[in-house]
Amino acid sequence: MSQITLVALILFAITYVLMLAFQKIRPHIVVTSAVVFVALGVIASVNPNLFGEGFFATATGTYSYGIADMLNAIDWNVIMMIAGTMGTVYLFIESKMPQLMSDVLISKMPNMQWAIVTISLFAGIVSAFVDNVATVLMIAPVALAFCKKVNTSPVPAIICIAVSSNLQGAATLVGDTTSILLGKAANLDFSSFFVDNGKPGMFWVVEAGAVVSALIILVMFRKEKGKISFDSRTVVEDKFPTFLLLGTIVALIAVSFIPYADNAKPGQFTKPDITNGIICIAFFAVGLLRELFIKKNKEIVKNAFKEIDYYTIVLLTGLFVVIGGIEAAGVVQVIGDAIASLGSGNTFVVFTIIVWMSVLLSAFIDNIPYTATMLAVVPAIGAGIGLEGEGLKLLYYGLLCGATLGGNLTPIGASANITGIGILRKEGYEVKATTFMKYGVPFTLAAVTTGYLLIWFIWK
Repeated sequence: MSQITLVALILFAITYVLMLAFQKIRPHIVVTSAVVFVALGVIASVNPNLFGEGFFATATGTYSYGIADMLNAIDWNVIMMIAGTMGTVYLFIESKMPQLMSDVLISKMPNMQWAIVTISLFAGIVSAFVDNVATVLMIAPVALAFCKKVNTSPVPAIICIAVSSNLQGAATLVGDTTSILLGKAANLDFSSFFVDNGKPGMFWVVEAGAVVSALIILVMFRKEKGKISFDSRTVVEDKFPTFLLLGTIVALIAVSFIPYADNAKPGQFTKPDITNGIICIAFFAVGLLRELFIKKNKEIVKNAFKEIDYYTIVLLTGLFVVIGGIEAAGVVQVIGDAIASLGSGNTFVVFTIIVWMSVLLSAFIDNIPYTATMLAVVPAIGAGIGLEGEGLKLLYYGLLCGATLGGNLTPIGASANITGIGILRKEGYEVKATTFMKYGVPFTLAAVTTGYLLIWFIWK
């Protein structure tokens, strides 16, 4: 291992440790790390012998990482998709349409057991198209309401909503940040999550996991037979945000049939790399312009910008730069070779390691930086076991399955879980880790095992 590769690996490890230790300032940490990687690149180009001759030599050449490389490392399509979708989702939540949909579903349930199963599945369906945290925020109040009506603790219901939301985030391209990251890395569009080269896509894998985990919930709540009654339903006066969200989804589906330049045949019409991001931003902009000039509601426009998760956006932006730096330094290749060697070149063993390693790690660390890092490593792992092109889909999907669903093992493994516990805390319920894991562990094992087996048999 060369000197610059070792330094970059140590810097990357320190960055991760600090992000784990100081979660509130993770964006600051990762941006600082990004600056260091770029500074090393500038030094390498200006004075390559500053730290001694051969310091910047890598296995494939010389470390080169300047401002232009940094800007190219940032995936602007992903950043725009996240910002635009978050904004549109805020308008959707403000319209109260999600609450009405929940009310209609729950009002048709015979008892508490089926109400919890149904609202968990409903949360999952919504989460396939809406951010996981936003899903929990919009559906948890409904669960609180019907739990109060039957005089039972809302803790189990809110936990089930949170884990279901986290599960279904992997079902579509816009369901979760990890899905958006995978879409770019594996050249997947919206339709690819449903049918990918004639094979069932990730959507069906996730839905199979959802069905199995719903059966687990059904068994766990078999004693909850209390009746539920709703006196009134939420009134929705503005349906335009619903059409905006649907329009975003339809537009993403439509452009998914147009290839990117990297995947196009000679002479075929292609789309810009930032197409999906432009679509998400455009629909959000339409909603803002309507609120501003037609409804004259400046307050909701201000709040819409406030509700965009700048924390995640800055974190991801810095992380893209850091990952670009470790790639330039040869660290990604080193990690890929190490994982490939652990599997002794056996595809099934390597696939298994990726899935279950991702489950365990995502139970304790944020799955966004982990997924972003591993997506860069997967091609190197594939090269070590003779997989490339379409063959890498097996590892990509395995990574998404483990990283997304593994967060449900613990209360700190996913933002949706933390949000759900925060809601319960405001209601006076303190949730212990053991209480959460009572529901999270069987749910996760059922969903991950189902996904793990299906992905292998579909994509092996």
